[in-house]
Formats: sequence, structure tokens, C-alpha cells
Amino acid sequence: MGEPGIEYRIDRRSGVATYVQIVQQTKQALRLGLLEPGDKLPTAREVVEATAINPNTVLKAYRELEREGLVEARRGLGTFVQRSLSSTPADSPLRAELDAWAQRAHTAGLGREDVAALFGSVIDTHFPKGDQ
Repeated sequence: MGEPGIEYRIDRRSGVATYVQIVQQTKQALRLGLLEPGDKLPTAREVVEATAINPNTVLKAYRELEREGLVEARRGLGTFVQRSLSSTPADSPLRAELDAWAQRAHTAGLGREDVAALFGSVIDTHFPKGDQ
């Protein structure tokens, strides 16, 4: 167990509740294999120092993750990953292909919202709603 495999980045303009952003980013790290069972999440204090959000917001997010069975809070020790969501590791060839595509899109002048719209459209085509 080394350093935590996640650094939370809060987008205050996104319209998404801060605790939900923490939950989503944790799940993304679990899916990418950046966090694995046994890894320790950053403490609430570390998240507060890095993001300037309220400690109760961090704790709310961690409680939600615990309710979903993804993490476990151990009194006096911290919050630890219980299970992974990883099916495609961060070093997957598919990630490399997507990274190259995103670089081409950026070079072509597409903005973040343009890329998100394109990607969402393609996902909807290949992964119908409800298809996990």
C-alpha cells in the first residue's frame, strides 16, 4: 500500500453536488484500477486541504461509498477500499486508443463539451440505457 491512488478535483460550476463528485471520482478510480481492495482513501482532512471543501461533505461521500459496499471505515485507521469495479485497467490498450483519440480531438479544436457530447452519443449507440 503506497500513496492513495486518487486526488479529488472539485468542479464548483458543474452543477453536480460536491459529495457526488467525490463518489463518482472514487468509482472511476475503482473502475480504472487506480484504487484496489486494501488501498486507503485520503483522510477527510487531506481532502479538505486539497480541495477546500467542508469535511462533512467528504464524510457524506465516504458514507455513501460504504453504504454501497465499496469501502469500509475502520475507526482510528481510515477508510479502505473493500472491492474493485475494475474491468479495464488504466494501462489497457483501449485506454491508450481513447487517449490518442482525445488528443486528436483537442488538436482539432474540439472543446471539452464537444468531446463529451460526441462520446455520449457514441456510448448511447453502443450501450443502450440500462445496459451495464
